[in-house]
Amino acid sequence: MARAVGDLPADGSGVYAALDLGTNNCRLLIACPTEGGFRVVDSFSRIVRLGEGISSTGRISEAAMERAIAALVVCRDKMRTRKAGRLRLIATEACRAAANSEDFRNRVAAATGIELEVIDRETEAALAVIGCSPLIHPKARGAILFDIGGGSTELVKIERDREGGDPDIKAWMSIPVGVVTLAERFGGHEITPESYAAMVSEVAAHVAAFAAEYGFNLYGMHLLGTSGTVTTLGGLHLGLARYDRRKVDGIWMNDIEVTQVIARLCGMDYQKRVANGCIGVERADLVLAGCAILDAIRRAFPLPRLRVADRGLREGMLVEMMREDGVIQLS
Repeated sequence: MARAVGDLPADGSGVYAALDLGTNNCRLLIACPTEGGFRVVDSFSRIVRLGEGISSTGRISEAAMERAIAALVVCRDKMRTRKAGRLRLIATEACRAAANSEDFRNRVAAATGIELEVIDRETEAALAVIGCSPLIHPKARGAILFDIGGGSTELVKIERDREGGDPDIKAWMSIPVGVVTLAERFGGHEITPESYAAMVSEVAAHVAAFAAEYGFNLYGMHLLGTSGTVTTLGGLHLGLARYDRRKVDGIWMNDIEVTQVIARLCGMDYQKRVANGCIGVERADLVLAGCAILDAIRRAFPLPRLRVADRGLREGMLVEMMREDGVIQLS
């Protein structure tokens, strides 16, 4: 879907932009097609916490709107500077859930020229699969993909019909629980073993029916995670002083390593999480909620390996647009 930003024509000029306004983050990726893929020419990411308070008020707050619009102004300027002509500009759970979503989107359009497309959960899951499927091991039968967002979590069972074949979505689900909503209910600064266990139990209740139907015959599969939670765990596992996407995207962690890193996180107080270069103040109150979601998924789908993806919706949008235009051919 092509959209114009201000006076920018949606003319398919060869520069593509994908914007994802989530419950927690605002992310932009600008790229040009290359043989068999694309080359990123610019990017942007900022935590805006658009969904802050929605679980209790049902509305996007004025402060959250202002944070999001400020970030979207930066995105608009980058798209104009790079002369992006083929765009997809999406919003997810916060804009699906908030009673004043339309008012917010009208304000965004007036202030930035950006017209946000609110996608449904099925589309969100499908785009995550497109973006992350290159990280499914080539000899694996498939993967359980999960995307832990700020306001929702998507789970997808992906399988190949034959070795080397294209992965297909066999089943998917989305639950209205993410790191922001869970941290707001259980707290994010001081987490006790009891409150952590309660978070895991809440998520497990949401996942149980899906796991009962699709959590069997997992031989030859692995977990594939895309979210700030798993990339943070990857950075901690590697012992990085500061998060580095190039080192984290695509790494493997076995089940014991994941357990050890989560245990380290649970042993940190809030100030230690803030001080850690892979977490920082923006994620310090959310990361344990994300770990609880991951632990519930791991219990439902006890697979021996996890692959970490620092990619997802934006990459999925870029690939989908480029395929539609016939400028790349990707399996």
